[in-house]
Amino acid sequence: MLVITLLSLLIAVPLSSSRPASQGAAISPVQLTRATSVTFFFAAALSFNAYYVATLGSGVSLYSGLFHVSTVSMAIECFIFVVGGLILLPWASSANTANSIQGESVPPTIAEYPMIIVFTTIGASFLVSSTDLVSLYFAIELQSFAVYILAALYRNNESATAAGLKFFLLGALSSALILLGSSLIYGYTGLTNLDAISSLLSVSSSVDSVTQGVLLGLVIMTVGFLFKIASAPFHNWAPDVYDGVPTIVTTWLAVMPKISIFVLLLTLNSCVAPCVSEGLGLTFGDVTVNVWQALLLVCSLLSLIIGTVVGLAQFRIKRLLAYSTISHVGFMLLALAVSGQESIDGFLFYLIQYSVTSLNGFLILLAFGYLIYNKSSASANTDVQFISQLPGQFRQNPILALSMIICLFSMAGIPPLMGFFAKFAVLYTAIHNGYYFISLVGIITSVISAPYYLRVVRVLYFDTSSEASDASWALNLTSTHSYLIAVLTAVIVLFVLQPSLILNSTQLIAMTIYGY
Repeated sequence: MLVITLLSLLIAVPLSSSRPASQGAAISPVQLTRATSVTFFFAAALSFNAYYVATLGSGVSLYSGLFHVSTVSMAIECFIFVVGGLILLPWASSANTANSIQGESVPPTIAEYPMIIVFTTIGASFLVSSTDLVSLYFAIELQSFAVYILAALYRNNESATAAGLKFFLLGALSSALILLGSSLIYGYTGLTNLDAISSLLSVSSSVDSVTQGVLLGLVIMTVGFLFKIASAPFHNWAPDVYDGVPTIVTTWLAVMPKISIFVLLLTLNSCVAPCVSEGLGLTFGDVTVNVWQALLLVCSLLSLIIGTVVGLAQFRIKRLLAYSTISHVGFMLLALAVSGQESIDGFLFYLIQYSVTSLNGFLILLAFGYLIYNKSSASANTDVQFISQLPGQFRQNPILALSMIICLFSMAGIPPLMGFFAKFAVLYTAIHNGYYFISLVGIITSVISAPYYLRVVRVLYFDTSSEASDASWALNLTSTHSYLIAVLTAVIVLFVLQPSLILNSTQLIAMTIYGY
């Protein structure tokens, strides 16, 4: 479906610029964006319609084992398409209104934007189904190249261009690490299929040179993936890129690549975990250290600490949310490191709640940017850059500010919101499996992170603004944008009343992975 959409856009994009500017475009960029959003929802419906456990069984291999379509990959693809369609909705609905006021202040209405989005979504879809080193690398590069272009979409904005360049350079470094790790694995085994490599490792000893070479390649590959999800200590690019690019692009960068790469790490984990009992790791005397698990635990610990402590010093709101994202990555890596059915269940649930909460938070921040822009027509940017730009919004726009407060409380893990149950699920499985120290660190960092969320709440509620309320801002916030914020906020708040819909789904996926 997405490939057909991509071919259609390749034909439609030239038509959008075939007429002179005085006559208007034959197909406007806004129409292309709306059509792409509808296509994503239709693709999600097709994926859901094809989700038959009895038919797929243990999975279907495609293209000589390059891809493996299973119930897990189909469910994740459906989720990716839904989230992608939701991210496109505010842009598509608000571009006409904002663009008519000031040409470059809002998401630029360029015809190539939907095509870039489709490219990166195809890469993410391929990535969650990849079971071969070759298809894995091509899929992640297809996703990454489109994201690099997306980050530098504001060509006339100096900060956005600098952020896009930094993202490209460090992304190229991470891709080089992935390629180096893949070449090492292939050099020692002569195999590229992950299942075949897992079978080879299961009959090899920990002192075998093949096992050691594969382990080295796997660690280098994982470091490259950790770069791309902004896990500490490979996180330095994330705050600068999140802060430099437009908010609507930050929404895509913060949510979509992480879903596909975390699912890929889950696939690698399911291949590595069966070999742990066979002694996969480095042996020191009588002690065998599982290097894969140790790497995830160390990065999880550093992400929890750095994402919390450094976030306390931030006064730019998107940098604060970037460090919040790093802290959330720490929780998800902890669930992956524990590696069991219960922990994978918690991991999938945390990934869903992180996607929903982050999407809602950035959409609310985008709405506040429209408000501030409408009040200050001299402003050349609709993005909210500083926390101090949101004083007294609770009095001027109580519903929007209340949605933001709910989002922040959910990120902090305050009950009975959705984020609390996600953190509880991860910490419970970690404690249940004996990871007491890192679980204690997770609890302490969750408490410490509350002040920098509360600082935003204080500015929203207690600080006063010198500007009078202006009701005309609602013209810039369309009904689609408003309904989307309302629905996502309701999901966060009302999850406690009907948790079985999401929890049962994640539990079934975890049971499928472990063959129950």
